[in-house]
Amino acid sequence: MGIILPRFEKLHGKTEAEICRRIIHAIFEQRIPPGERLTEERLAETFNVSRTIVRQAMARLSQDGILVKMPNVGSTVASPTRKETRDILAVRRMVEPEIVRTLAVSVSEAGLAELHEHLEAETAARKNDARGTFVRLAGEFHLRLAELTGNHVLVQLMTRLQTLTCLAILLHAKGEQACPPGEHGQITDAIARQDGETAAREMLHHLKHVEMDLRLDGEERTSSFSETMAWLRGV
Repeated sequence: MGIILPRFEKLHGKTEAEICRRIIHAIFEQRIPPGERLTEERLAETFNVSRTIVRQAMARLSQDGILVKMPNVGSTVASPTRKETRDILAVRRMVEPEIVRTLAVSVSEAGLAELHEHLEAETAARKNDARGTFVRLAGEFHLRLAELTGNHVLVQLMTRLQTLTCLAILLHAKGEQACPPGEHGQITDAIARQDGETAAREMLHHLKHVEMDLRLDGEERTSSFSETMAWLRGV
């Protein structure tokens, strides 16, 4: 039996964008696993919208690599390989130090207050052992940094990279210390001091922890969907 998606009231306005946002939100909270099959019919019923709107949302997520179309299967949630995960992290190391360098000289007081409020929510989720919420908030911290630059293209890129990283963690993580306590705070403090070089260095240190928590040097595993199909065939 697949996952059970929550049912929402009928959406109005930018339904395609809202559906994409909610699916990404669920991935961030580890509610939708890599390899999960999503159908137009299932999502249309869940969100109480037409299949046309769902089709548009799924096409958008496919363009971003978050959904993958497979022959005779349909659309499944991406399952980043180790090679793909290494590539994702390499791009993040190129991009995110520059984000925090930029913010160190441009972020407003309101932006800093927003970051500190986000850190408080992370701390509360960690203390309350609300793992799903904490994992989502930890990922959203990186998106919040991109949003504060005011660069829409950068936000789109970071949304894709962070979503794929979340899926890679579900597949390849060997522990739960990819986001040790205090590291987001150290990055934020450096930004607040307008110390761009320290902020960039702290970001690289943080991303290194993410990479260390992933098993990226071993052999690729068969996706869970493929394993299930093999089991059903009696292989």
